[in-house]
Amino acid sequence: MLLTGSPGVGKTTVLLKAVEALKAKGYGVGGMVSREVRACGSRVGFEIFDLSSSKRGWLAHVDQKTGPQVGKYRVNMEDLDEIGAEAIEKAVEDSDVVTVDEIGPMELFSKRFRMTVEEALESGKLMLGVVHWKAKDKLIDEVKKREDTEIIVVTLQNRDRLYQTIAEVAMKFLSEK
Repeated sequence: MLLTGSPGVGKTTVLLKAVEALKAKGYGVGGMVSREVRACGSRVGFEIFDLSSSKRGWLAHVDQKTGPQVGKYRVNMEDLDEIGAEAIEKAVEDSDVVTVDEIGPMELFSKRFRMTVEEALESGKLMLGVVHWKAKDKLIDEVKKREDTEIIVVTLQNRDRLYQTIAEVAMKFLSEK
């Protein structure tokens, strides 16, 4: 199940609430989440967080000196690979649910990230993730076209209760495995 929607609508918040609901029911949930970081009211970057180990790092930052550039940010390839991609790899091995937030322009610079997302998709495990709403990329197109993928659009109108629906569908899927 992949969430999409306009920037700032609450995709990551919905995802994290669904993750917490699944954990509360005893399911193992691992993978990576990225969150925006603000300073003095302005977005300065995006943090990567490993749901299992709680390791944190930078996906991208305005002060990052090296790495591919997306807008005013530079991608931190080291943290993306060693925290983000590694978190997904561990989740495929050890968790009931693999979380990937997000499959988007910054993350797609990493070959390791791309490979791990493909492995997660083929693992047979439930993947809960966020896919960039309008990025064009071969991997994003493949993910969206899969028969076993459900794309859910997060809106201002549905975001407050959507996590419950996602958690219920996920638990039904997991109980049938």
